[in-house]
Amino acid sequence: MKLESLLQYLNHWLQVGDHPDYPNALNGLQVGGPPDVTTVVTAVDASEASIIAAAELGADLMIVHHGLFWGGLEPITGRHERRIRALMAADVALYSVHLPLDSHVEVGNCALLAAAIDLEVQGRFGAYKGRDIGVWGTLESPVSAETLQRSVATALGGGEVHALPGGPELIRSVGVMTGGGGSYIREAANVGLDAYVTGEGAHHSFFDAAEFGIHVLFGGHYATETFGVRAVGEHLEDRFGLQVHFLDQPTGL
Repeated sequence: MKLESLLQYLNHWLQVGDHPDYPNALNGLQVGGPPDVTTVVTAVDASEASIIAAAELGADLMIVHHGLFWGGLEPITGRHERRIRALMAADVALYSVHLPLDSHVEVGNCALLAAAIDLEVQGRFGAYKGRDIGVWGTLESPVSAETLQRSVATALGGGEVHALPGGPELIRSVGVMTGGGGSYIREAANVGLDAYVTGEGAHHSFFDAAEFGIHVLFGGHYATETFGVRAVGEHLEDRFGLQVHFLDQPTGL
């Protein structure tokens, strides 16, 4: 498939052009590559190790959630240079998609994690510059905090889920915002939710949960954000017949 055609498809499907994001996210094509794409590698992070692994897999295009430029304007030296050199030496294009992938209704991290814990989505919350990122909904039957914690852990592949108590004894309504969503605990409580599932939060999150009256579950920034890039890769494989590999590089964070 032509790289340019695939980029146009991704930009339109993921609504990259009209989705607000942090300036340094720099969504879209970050590093150019070959004119034709046969092999695609997806990963959460454009780390040096993942770029090298993508090159070893013969990738023509690498699609990531966290791209190269989070540090802002900086010289092309050190690890920044090594990452870019590795991409260009192997002729691998790099495409990054951040908040558009968290919020996407079909292959978004939030929607897919909600589905994995059997949450019936009923609404959105957690806006960034007027665009909602998270989802909320209800479980078929009320569950205890311990049961929800186990369900989230299973959905995330068995990793540790840290629970902050604060909500009611039985949980029916749950909000999901993947990644670093700790700052949205107050908003989740204001929506009237019993529990809130996200990746990570700050020290004061413990008191936020207790004082706003909501259970908070931290599943890890990385673990909660593997869903989207995996789903994008599967979609491209099914739709266009591309060879796709997912690179798993868990950070434990």
